[in-house]
Amino acid sequence: MSKKRRTWSPQEKSEIVLEILREDQTLAEISKKYEIAQPVLSRWKADFINNMAAAFDKKGENVEKIKKQHEEEKEALIKKIGELSMDVDYLKKKHEQVSQMRKRKS
Repeated sequence: MSKKRRTWSPQEKSEIVLEILREDQTLAEISKKYEIAQPVLSRWKADFINNMAAAFDKKGENVEKIKKQHEEEKEALIKKIGELSMDVDYLKKKHEQVSQMRKRKS
């Protein structure tokens, strides 16, 4: 029987990585304690260290604002695509009708 894959919240991951960085226990002990493979813990640690500067980045505060703007723009574009699709369908239908009328007249 296969194990169900667990998911860890960012908060849980950060607490585990901080425990690794404290070096009170070895990586193997922490791996056994949380039942997480050592390579996964090493990857979390590397990701944490590579992204530490973002915690002090003032521009990081604007990330949510940018995400919201992106979502609004995405919704507007999806709406516009829908409108244009309807226009194209309408024009195709009218073109067929006009073509049939011309064939009848000739």
